[in-house]
Amino acid sequence: MSGRSQLVRHGLHLSVFTVAWNVLEGVVAIVSGMIAGSVALVGFGVDSFVETASGIVVGWRFSYEMRGRSREQAEKAELWASRLAGFLLLALAVYLLVDSARRLAGFGREPAPSLAGMAMTGISLVVMPLLARAKLKTADELGSKALRADAYETITCVWLSATTLAGLLLNAALGWWWADPLAALALIPLIVREGLEGLRGETECGGSETHGEA
Repeated sequence: MSGRSQLVRHGLHLSVFTVAWNVLEGVVAIVSGMIAGSVALVGFGVDSFVETASGIVVGWRFSYEMRGRSREQAEKAELWASRLAGFLLLALAVYLLVDSARRLAGFGREPAPSLAGMAMTGISLVVMPLLARAKLKTADELGSKALRADAYETITCVWLSATTLAGLLLNAALGWWWADPLAALALIPLIVREGLEGLRGETECGGSETHGEA
């Protein structure tokens, strides 16, 4: 097996792990968020499922190369998937804005502490930086803009985890129920930026992902 083939296989494995982790993360966050009434946790969980789509498409592209097939169709699919993910992220930002404002205005129940949510976001703060570093290293070695873009989405997930965890901890330790909707509002700029980049089909560095690279 050639050196590039090994790197492509490694990139595929990273994508598979990304999908599996985000599905687990999303399920735990949404379920625990709904039980606790935490808009921040629900928003974090929905974002995890949107990121799952990115991992699936990147993995599909690598599987195409492993089978020696053309990457043109996969590149087109990636562009459309990126735009769909961007639209979903912007819709999520609107939901977070409306629901957080409603809760801060005194409508709806106050969020309860969520041990499951704190545990999941805390673990994510350990796993996501390691995963992002591995993706960036492999992306550089392959010259893959698609994997690099996916790595920056993982980095965004780190900040989302930190912000969500901060709101959960303040609510649990000090009873500051308003920290949860404020944490959700703090997620919006990151989610909007990621959503706009998805609509444009661009990486964090502003480059197109659809022109001839893995």
